Amino acid sequence: MKALVYENELKLDANYPMPQIKSNEVLIKTSMVGICNTDYEITKGYMGYKGVLGHEFVGIVEAVGENVSTELIGKRVVGEINCACQECEYCHKDLQRHCPNRSTLGIWQKDGCFSEYFTLPKENVIEISENIDDITATFTEPLAAAYEILEQIHIRPDSKVAILGDGKLGLCISLVFSALNIDYVHIGKHEEKLAISKNLGAKTMLLDELKECHKKTFDYVIEATGSTGGFEISSSLVKPRGTLVLKSTIVAREGLNLASIVVDEINIVGSRCGQFKPILRLLEKGKINVKPLVSGIYGVDEFQEAFEKNAQKGTLKVLVKF
Repeated sequence: MKALVYENELKLDANYPMPQIKSNEVLIKTSMVGICNTDYEITKGYMGYKGVLGHEFVGIVEAVGENVSTELIGKRVVGEINCACQECEYCHKDLQRHCPNRSTLGIWQKDGCFSEYFTLPKENVIEISENIDDITATFTEPLAAAYEILEQIHIRPDSKVAILGDGKLGLCISLVFSALNIDYVHIGKHEEKLAISKNLGAKTMLLDELKECHKKTFDYVIEATGSTGGFEISSSLVKPRGTLVLKSTIVAREGLNLASIVVDEINIVGSRCGQFKPILRLLEKGKINVKPLVSGIYGVDEFQEAFEKNAQKGTLKVLVKF
C-alpha cells in the first residue's frame, strides 16, 4: 500500500506493509487526511518520531479484529488519536489522552493515517453522520482540541474573552466559540485571516492596534500563537485573577518573565486534545463551516506540493485525498 513515511526524509513508499489488525482494533481505509503543524514539526525532528505521519482523518472501516463487532464494517468514521491502555487511573477517569502508556497516531509509537490503510482501537473510532462531508470531518481533531477549552473552564455570558493568534488553531477556536455564541475579540496579525472571524460576527483587532488601555481588561485570554512573545502579550491582557489558557506548545529559548502571573494571581490552564463527540454534534447540525480554512486539496501522489503549500506563509489547512 501507499504510505507517506518520515525517516530522515519525507517520502512516499508505494510498497509499505499492510498493518496487522489486533483483536481490539479496526482497519480503516483512508479517505482524506489533514496536514497539521505537528506533521511539519516531525519532519524537523519533533518527538524523534519515525514512521507514517498523520492524525487528522476520515475513512471507512474495512475490517475488524476478533473482539470487535462486524457492524462497524463499511461505516464512515473519525478517530481519537491517543491509543490508551484502558487500565490506568487516567483511563478510568476518561482521560485517555493522559494515559502514561499511550501511543499517539502518527506522532508517537503508532503509524499514522497518511496511508491507504491504518488501524485504531475500537474505543477510538466514532461513526459519523451523513450530514458531515469528508472535508468537514477531517477537521474533527483540531476542532475538538478547540472545544476542549470549554470542558476545562466555564465562560460566563458577561465575561470579556480574547483569542490571540489567527493561524489554524486560533481560527478553529474562533469557529467553535462562534458556534456556541460566545462573545469574544479575535486578535491577530493578518486582516485576511481575521476576516474569517469577522464574518462569523466576532470583533477583531490587529496586534499592532493593541494599546496600554487594553492591558488587564480580559477575564479569559486564549493563547494560540505558538510563540514566546504571544505568551507575554496574552498574560498582559488578563485581568488580575483572570484565566490564561495556553493552547499552543511554547518552547522558550530565553527566560520568561512570570512576575505578572504571580502579582496578578493569574490562573494558567494548559489545554491540548479534546473529545470528539461534542464537536461532532455541532458539525452534524451544521453549526460550523470549515471551508474558509481550506487552502488546498491534493492527491497523495502530490504530497511534496501539499507539504510545500502547508509551509507557505498565509496557508491555513491543506488536505490530502486518498
